[in-house]
Amino acid sequence: MPPVPVAESPGQAQVDRDWMLLALEAAAAGGRAGEVPVGAVLIRAGECLARAHNAPIAAHDPTAHAEIRVLRQAAQAVGNYRLPGTTLYVTLEPCPMCVGAMIHARVARLVYAASDPRTGAAGGALDLVSHPSHNHRLTVTGGVEAERSAELLREFFRARRG
Repeated sequence: MPPVPVAESPGQAQVDRDWMLLALEAAAAGGRAGEVPVGAVLIRAGECLARAHNAPIAAHDPTAHAEIRVLRQAAQAVGNYRLPGTTLYVTLEPCPMCVGAMIHARVARLVYAASDPRTGAAGGALDLVSHPSHNHRLTVTGGVEAERSAELLREFFRARRG
């Protein structure tokens, strides 16, 4: 079962919504570019280190998921592949590849909008976040602005099939 939307405090819940809205803007930009509308932002100490949307089609790169792109951008910006103390906001529950990258980067917290029961790896289809073999744990909050994200995805696929 995916994590329920639980924030540390009412103030944190509002901060999470605000950053998720920025991720949703990135997702919408990806949708307009013909990519599956998933967006992500990476935050540390109240500062946005990176923002991106899915781009595997445009980049001809199966790893160009929004989460991977923000991790790469932030690592370049700070000069280190380790990104401790960061929070990654993403509009769709991450896949196994993206969760693995977050663990390797030492992301402290993951906040996602819509659950992905087919390929999500933070409690949806799999729970790689809590797998006992990992030496790093990140906290997870799911469901922040879930309906907005789900509607963006539904609209995108409806138009593609229509």
